[in-house]
Amino acid sequence: MVEHPYRIELTHTAEKELRRLGRADRERLLGTIRGLAGNPRPKGCQKMTDREEYRVRAGDFRVIYAVDDKKRMLTIYRAGHRKDVYR
Repeated sequence: MVEHPYRIELTHTAEKELRRLGRADRERLLGTIRGLAGNPRPKGCQKMTDREEYRVRAGDFRVIYAVDDKKRMLTIYRAGHRKDVYR
């Protein structure tokens, strides 16, 4: 039995952050986000200590997201450079 991938939803903030990035950085982050659809908790992801969210690295960039296993949905809250994404 093949599991269906998770749906991905980006917040307005995440969309804005992705639009502001250069093409190469944006493509790297989008590849990471697409990968999360098949495996929402890949090796190297970490649960945030103060929230019910996860983070995953993509070089100097981070993706902050939440997983809803019942709805099989990922909500991407932030996607950007590590110096900005935690603010």
